[in-house]
Amino acid sequence: MALKSYDELRKIDVTPYVDERDGVKYLNWAKCIDLLHENGAEKVYFVPLVNEKGSSLFMSDNTFENGSGNNKKTNRCYETRIEIHIDDNVYTMQSPVMNGANPVQDNSMTQQRVWNSMCRSFVKGVAIYTGLGFDLWLKEEERNSKEAQDDDLNKHDLFKIKERVQELYTKIHKQGFSTKEIAERLHKTEDEIKAVFIYFDTISNFEKDLLNFDTKSR
Repeated sequence: MALKSYDELRKIDVTPYVDERDGVKYLNWAKCIDLLHENGAEKVYFVPLVNEKGSSLFMSDNTFENGSGNNKKTNRCYETRIEIHIDDNVYTMQSPVMNGANPVQDNSMTQQRVWNSMCRSFVKGVAIYTGLGFDLWLKEEERNSKEAQDDDLNKHDLFKIKERVQELYTKIHKQGFSTKEIAERLHKTEDEIKAVFIYFDTISNFEKDLLNFDTKSR
């Protein structure tokens, strides 16, 4: 009995076997192996690869710092690398060591997180090369892509923010609160409230001036 095709494995609904940790949904590595065996695989396992020093933790040569003062910490980019064996096929996967959606730093690196990275790498590799659980990763990539777009400052519209704030203010005003009452509740004067909305226009004009700033003349 041979392993089912990519298209057949991709159609398998893995959601009944999915768990969630730190807001991230994942398919347990052991259940992933079970599902492959149930669908035709005879041999499934993965092997950690090691660096020149014999460690299964791969790291960048360059360091970077974050924090400041007594909280300043030096870190590196950490990854693991594995070989995935499915019958006669061998695949290689390399993945970052993560804590949920965040990279693991020097002061929080543990053997468990290294192991979790390899397990996650195995399940993702299986999805890429066989199709099993692929749609689960597709949803995660779509979510990550949206988050990356949200972090793109060039896509933020200042007047959309102003409109959102005005809508909130108007909603409260329509519930019977006067301008004076809203100001008092927010520990501001009525003039300060008006100034907040003017700031949006001021910042917008300031941005335009910066964009038109002539850097060639002094």
